Amino acid sequence: MILIKELLKSKNLTAKELAAKLGISEGALSKSLSGNPTLERLTEIATALDVPVSELFEAPKEGVITCPHCGKPITIEAKP
Repeated sequence: MILIKELLKSKNLTAKELAAKLGISEGALSKSLSGNPTLERLTEIATALDVPVSELFEAPKEGVITCPHCGKPITIEAKP
């Protein structure tokens, strides 16, 4: 999950201000983030927020992955 909202809050920025830094409309930013943003867009956002791209995502929980089709968490149990 992308953590843009949390980063914006911590940096005292609005989505409108971020969009202006990127040279796009707030609607275009929202549309980009609600779908599958490109690596290029993620890099632009990370640069504008002065963070590495990896900081835009939550760290995965141990033993849990997300289904790429439905988005539901999948718990994996390793048994010896």
